[in-house]
Amino acid sequence: MTKTRQAEKIRAGNGFVAALDQSGGSTPKALALYGVPEDAYSTEAEMYDMIHKMRARIAQAPDFNGDKVIGAILFEMTMDREIAGKPSAQYLWEEREVVPFLKVDKGLEDATDGVRLMKPMPDLDALCARAAEAGIFGTKMRSVIDAASASGIEAIVAQQFEVGRQILGHGLIPIIEPEVTISIDDKDEAEALLLDALTRHLDALPKGTEVMLKLTLPEKAGRYDALTRHPVVLRVVALSGGYSRDEANRRLAQNSGIVASFSRALTEGLSADQSDAEFNQTIGATIDSIHAASVAG
Repeated sequence: MTKTRQAEKIRAGNGFVAALDQSGGSTPKALALYGVPEDAYSTEAEMYDMIHKMRARIAQAPDFNGDKVIGAILFEMTMDREIAGKPSAQYLWEEREVVPFLKVDKGLEDATDGVRLMKPMPDLDALCARAAEAGIFGTKMRSVIDAASASGIEAIVAQQFEVGRQILGHGLIPIIEPEVTISIDDKDEAEALLLDALTRHLDALPKGTEVMLKLTLPEKAGRYDALTRHPVVLRVVALSGGYSRDEANRRLAQNSGIVASFSRALTEGLSADQSDAEFNQTIGATIDSIHAASVAG
């Protein structure tokens, strides 16, 4: 019953998916933007303690609830920790009605053929089993497109769907994320190639399968409209990809049927030094703006 309610929340919920999944490579930058410099911690464990405090503070903010935030993507160490005395995934769903997801990729390979594929995930089956036991609904995995290379983009999408099928075998919904780098000169061409590759691989999935897509906001508004209507796509969400929150919201509002799944744009303006009242006011205004852009279409 819980899975059914969660699937309906993601499919039709009037809100967006928060990305609280900064990993080892991106955590120092996220903390620095939050006002915690690298000299404030001396070990990796201390660093993860500090980023968990930030995530827990966001999750406990009054406006962070299922009315506007329908899902949240967690880092593995967040799943393994508690928020307000409850395991994180359990807290999100039971206390906030926010559907929990888990980032499962282990980072990127070196660039080849214009793309950066995902590194091998030899422990994926064990992680998925643990995630399902913890109450996680779905997963997220990211790879990156740096050029309009047809063969490179096909390799990216093929890898994403191969791993996605493995995740589906554990009863979890995979979020397939082939990010297109926003600064490349041929972004528009790369998006056209990506749309073609995604459509072919979605068409090849068995009837009744459900996956999600997480995509860079496109150069042409409406480019991914057909994906939002594809019978095997539960929901399409958008990453902010380095755009400012204002620019990400502007682009998002032009793409009907796609909702946000922002990370840096979600935490923009937050600071460890803010009082709880200031913090809650700031994250509340951010949630309102991202929610408005998500439902604008």
